[in-house]
Amino acid sequence: VQLVESGGGLVQAGGSLRLSCAASGRPWNSYVMAWFRQAPGMERQFVAVLNWNGGKTYYADSVKGRFTISRDNIKNTVYLQMDRLKPEDTAVYFCAADFPGTWTEGHPPVNGAVYDYWGQGTQVTVSS
Repeated sequence: VQLVESGGGLVQAGGSLRLSCAASGRPWNSYVMAWFRQAPGMERQFVAVLNWNGGKTYYADSVKGRFTISRDNIKNTVYLQMDRLKPEDTAVYFCAADFPGTWTEGHPPVNGAVYDYWGQGTQVTVSS
């Protein structure tokens, strides 16, 4: 699976951005897909995850109610709609994928170590 993120950029606080992650190389539509982010000098942080058909989603508390993860299995793309952005959302955002079995009942995969596939990242900068 090859993952390529796009859509990052510079935005003022309160604004919106939509990130995209295009997947290729496998029948990825059964995979769990997630977004993580990493700010300078900080550890990688879980943002959001969804299952193969988008029927199950899970968000970090810091983005709940502001970010929405979704997927289009025809276009082989997963999205992260980010609204009401804050300066503390500034980071490099990464798309990640893993096998369906990663998500067990009641345990959404929030640990980046379980993901086998990663994109190269896209920079999001939110100015105050």
